[in-house]
Amino acid sequence: MESIGHGSSLPSPGALSEVIETGSLAVNAIGMIDAALRQAQIEREQIECVVVGLGPGSYHGIRLAISVAQGWQLAIGQAQVRLLGISSAECIVSQARDERLLGQVSVIIDAQRGEFYLATYDVTPQAWREIEPLHIATHQELLRRQKAGGRLVGPEASTRFDSGQLVFPRATNLGHLALARTDFVPGEKLEPIYLRETKFVKTPPSRRLPGV
Repeated sequence: MESIGHGSSLPSPGALSEVIETGSLAVNAIGMIDAALRQAQIEREQIECVVVGLGPGSYHGIRLAISVAQGWQLAIGQAQVRLLGISSAECIVSQARDERLLGQVSVIIDAQRGEFYLATYDVTPQAWREIEPLHIATHQELLRRQKAGGRLVGPEASTRFDSGQLVFPRATNLGHLALARTDFVPGEKLEPIYLRETKFVKTPPSRRLPGV
């Protein structure tokens, strides 16, 4: 999920362009960007900021988005194109506020293995405030939260929980959130939000057997 900024400010919400793709992970990201630029009637050379959703979510998709942003900045130059990464959980709670899902809202994103990424916010019509930072929770924990009357929202919430509400992160929300941010980073500093510890085992060097 990416949002591309033109000029010192984005247009009003009704004038924003967005291209939505579902299905294959091998999506034509550059083709989607070109389609969004055509809708907005601007050229690639006019882009001043590229904003990337850092997850948590599909590791492949997030890495693809980061690679596109890094390549964009590398081709144009860091002085001309600024990069910014924003949590997908923030995009979801921003969309929840737009849909008037107010009060205490728990954003959940499937983390596989019977677990979910979870962050909780206090949402008002004007703003939202984090009250529980992003962490990994079990399915059973969320079932208990639902039974206690908690509001669960997210891309899989309605299919995994009886009272869950379907809310997707949107590229338009990503753009609006970027308007209030100034923590731009060089391309090499963009990293996916991945809460599990990653372990890599290097293949040992090949050995020559005696007599071979």
